[in-house]
Amino acid sequence: MDTRDTPEQAELRRTARRLARELGPRRVADLADRARSERLAGAVRGAGWLELRHGDGDPLASGVEAAIIADALGEAVADVPFAGPMLAADLARRVGVQPRDGAVVAFAPDLIEPAVVSGAATDTPILAVDHAARGPVAAYVLAPEGDGYHLAVVETDAARDGADLTRTICSLPAGVPVVRVPGQSRRLTRDDLDAWTALGLALTSADIVGLMRGVLDVSVGYAQERKQYGVAIGSFQAVQHLLAEARCLIEAAFSAALYPAWAVDALAPDEARAAGRVAKAYCARAARTVCETAIQVHGGIGNTWDCIVHVYLRRALLSSRWFGDDGEQLRQLEQIRLGVAHGLS
Repeated sequence: MDTRDTPEQAELRRTARRLARELGPRRVADLADRARSERLAGAVRGAGWLELRHGDGDPLASGVEAAIIADALGEAVADVPFAGPMLAADLARRVGVQPRDGAVVAFAPDLIEPAVVSGAATDTPILAVDHAARGPVAAYVLAPEGDGYHLAVVETDAARDGADLTRTICSLPAGVPVVRVPGQSRRLTRDDLDAWTALGLALTSADIVGLMRGVLDVSVGYAQERKQYGVAIGSFQAVQHLLAEARCLIEAAFSAALYPAWAVDALAPDEARAAGRVAKAYCARAARTVCETAIQVHGGIGNTWDCIVHVYLRRALLSSRWFGDDGEQLRQLEQIRLGVAHGLS
């Protein structure tokens, strides 16, 4: 693979970063600015970014373009649904229907696998991730059919919750009716779900890379301005080492995340999923270190509500857990590569 952006991808990356920086929150208080968040959501929709995985058969854009947008939105901790609608659209395309506007995918409570519902109603609570902040929640679930699954939808009013202040998690209770999505031309196979999981791993890894870059930029800016003993704290070697290590982790994570984004559409589904697992394991671990570094560099204010670094940390926690954290990815890779289940030979 060629890891360099094409001219079109480079322009998409520049445009996405510029839009996210202009309309994303600059302070924690900006998260309460409804007019700003609606402008951001309108701009993302108007740019056609939510339609990148639409299409009749093949998607309109590859996993690389989708990851570019996820990276840019993560860098600005942009409070707009993207990965949720993107993943829902990809599932809908695979069964041959147009995605429902605003729908996301429901997950099991551990946020690793999509929710599977066998009956006419949900029998356990499930979670809808990255849904719009207002309005009823519509979420796709998988319903077993023969040797595959058909796509069904659950819809209800649900409370928004979760540690991430930029993306909502909605808990859908047991007993919500399940309605089959009409017009499906085919069932979802294991290969479909592997390829879809590969996309989810690529998007969450790209989001993590972006948010690490964003929180490091905030921290470097603070280190240049904050003074102790009459000099900027960025002149202290200990602070420089922390920030330099964070930069190295980010560059390595960026490199690791490029391959699975390409692999989504270029490799066999199981190989693409394995590539995503490797990247997610590295990115999730790096994010913990980088976000902890950001809080440490900010000193006492790093633990306060008004300091935006905790918004990055909260987003990192959700992105790391979504589709499985580093521990889950390493367990799965251990089983795939070595034939070991749950650490036992």
